[in-house]
Amino acid sequence: MRNIMVVDDDKEIANLISIYLQNEGFHVICAYHGEEALELLNQHPVDLIVLDVMMPKLNGLEVCRQVRENESTIPILMLSAKTEDMDKILGLMTGADDYMIKPFNPLELTVRVKTLLRRSFQYNEPKEQTDSTLRIHDVEINRTSHKVTARGTDVQLTGREFDILHLLASHPGRVFSAEEIFQRVWKEKYYVSNNTVMVHISNLRDKLEKELGYKLIQTMWGVGYKIDA
Repeated sequence: MRNIMVVDDDKEIANLISIYLQNEGFHVICAYHGEEALELLNQHPVDLIVLDVMMPKLNGLEVCRQVRENESTIPILMLSAKTEDMDKILGLMTGADDYMIKPFNPLELTVRVKTLLRRSFQYNEPKEQTDSTLRIHDVEINRTSHKVTARGTDVQLTGREFDILHLLASHPGRVFSAEEIFQRVWKEKYYVSNNTVMVHISNLRDKLEKELGYKLIQTMWGVGYKIDA
């Protein structure tokens, strides 16, 4: 049974989400403000967080930032009543894995939760012992253990960031458009105004360049992204 934390100061929304998730067999832990969420995270194992942005005391962006500062890769699905692209970009840059606008369809939320969990836990499933380490320049990517090292130093990536890096590194020299990356990693329809890929690649670059000292992922303006052979 997977443990899902739902964080929302609106108790009706939190309870509604809980009902849908419990109906799918998940164990749900509710928090009604950011400080409570961080306290509960220290007390209970949590496999995924559904996190509202606008909350008193400590908002969702700050909660997300603190979770990521602790080098946690727990999948985070962020909720917000704000519809502006910049708000979504801020959420993703802070470390969220996915983003939904209120009001939302609880069934869609449940599907997204399952997708994020599947991506997060597929790497921990028993697999045949094979050489699953991909090496490119000073980076090693292990598909089985979901581990990335840059010049021997572990790099903590979210599930989406890992999938993007593995996709580009598996095809050195090939340019992938933002649309193709989104469709391969998110497995959803791409919209022209979608900045999700750009934000995730920006976060990925920051983490890698901190250890490498150079830019691994190249931008081909107007075309897409690649990693040179």
